Amino acid sequence: MAMEKLWTGLLLLPLLFMMSYVGDAGRPSFWRPRTLGEFSIINREKSILQSSQYEYETKYFTQRLDHFSFKNHKNSSFQQRYLINDKYWLGAERMGPVFLYCGNEGYIDWFAVNAGFMWDIAPQFGALLVFPEHRYYGESMPYGSQSVAYKDGDSLSYLTAEQALADFATLIVDLKKNLSAEACPVVLFGGSYGGMLAAWMRLKYPHIAIGALASSAPILQFEDIVPSDIFYNLVSNDFKRESENCFKLIQQSWEALEIYGERDEGLQNLSKKFRMCRDLKSTDEVQDWLSSAYSNLAMVDYPYPASFLMPLPGYPIKEVCKVIDSFPNGTDVLDRIFAGVSVYYNYTGEEKCFDVNDDPHGENGWNWQACTEMVMPMSSNPENSIFPQFTFDIESYKQNCFNMFGVEPRPLWITTEFGGHDIQKVLKYYGSNIIFSNGLLDPWSGGGVLQNISNSVVALVTELGAHHLDLRAATENDPIWLVEQRNAEIQIINNWMNEYYQNKVIYTFEISGKNEYYQDKRIY
Repeated sequence: MAMEKLWTGLLLLPLLFMMSYVGDAGRPSFWRPRTLGEFSIINREKSILQSSQYEYETKYFTQRLDHFSFKNHKNSSFQQRYLINDKYWLGAERMGPVFLYCGNEGYIDWFAVNAGFMWDIAPQFGALLVFPEHRYYGESMPYGSQSVAYKDGDSLSYLTAEQALADFATLIVDLKKNLSAEACPVVLFGGSYGGMLAAWMRLKYPHIAIGALASSAPILQFEDIVPSDIFYNLVSNDFKRESENCFKLIQQSWEALEIYGERDEGLQNLSKKFRMCRDLKSTDEVQDWLSSAYSNLAMVDYPYPASFLMPLPGYPIKEVCKVIDSFPNGTDVLDRIFAGVSVYYNYTGEEKCFDVNDDPHGENGWNWQACTEMVMPMSSNPENSIFPQFTFDIESYKQNCFNMFGVEPRPLWITTEFGGHDIQKVLKYYGSNIIFSNGLLDPWSGGGVLQNISNSVVALVTELGAHHLDLRAATENDPIWLVEQRNAEIQIINNWMNEYYQNKVIYTFEISGKNEYYQDKRIY
């Protein structure tokens, strides 16, 4: 499959990653799961309106553009947005903790209202909530505007994970100083790319944060640490576990699309069949539209109805396959596929037509990150996958990045900077106080840490969990295994806090019940 654009980032979910591939025809292909940052734009206003119970103050902090140089120039600083809530904070005198969410590749207010777990447990811990926005995303634009910040490779050169972590570290040090809260412990939270940042920040800045909850954080999705086809295999497994017939029909649909598109007026008829808002220019457009739906469905295969990416029923893949399987034998495969994917794109029935534009909202900073350090190889093997065959091609990848930004990717840099190889041995001796949580329905779990590494670097894995489900707010529909997972996270965080307070010879916390304040017990 060949797409005309290179367009990527980490979703949720996160995260959309830019890939270059060689397909069956030997030509370059670009394939991507969609970024959470895109959804932070699309769904932002609705999510914030629906989550009005989350109150916060919006503030701005003057950040250095380059933390790793002492050279000053005209645009040496920018305004970083952050959200703060002190409603539950015990205060500096009682050393109330600071819960900091590591901002993802998008608007921070959208991520804040979708991190309900932090809001749920803040009263228990008496925590100050802080949500800093990632540089070059949302309103935190260097050079004063997105158009200037995204102008070219020179203006984007300060968009790196390292600079973002330094932003978070600088902000929290300054904030604690201004609040006379230097002794207050900091716990990091993050999901998807934000989860990667939380884990990396704990490793890079252990003196600033006492621990990190890294949810659905694919820190191993680099180089050859995990198989390059793991993401799409896991997406495919989610469909196969629901219905073998559904799995096979999706496999067959790609060839059917190609054949249909090659007919006289085939693209026009395909546009009508899939109710597109405009005529398709190639079958690649509808292939990308379908593949995005399948990947996103796997990420948000939540056990209850949710509207994180789209309004969806509980376990939406089950519903998609029910629709596909409901047609009698002999029904056109593309009609069945369209009906099934409409569960994702049009569950409410309100959409009159569908837009296949890659990103109607303009440039996305993840293109740059994927072209520099966030190089995540992906491929597909049709024997195990619902997707067509394609193979990651680093030379094509490099060429497209050079054409776009005039830069060459450094695929070894992330593991050089943060590690990843031999993770069990390295983190056992050099890491501590990190929770890696993953749900095995989430295709990003293939790049996650799925086994305990030490007593303090632990993996909480749920068989039926999806993309950072544990970070979402508690609901009455939560299955018992999700309640137990969150309770385990609360207890681990509580242990970190107790250890910290004991070392400070101040007091310990004791959990007395859900949503109840902690009782402090003096030990001196």
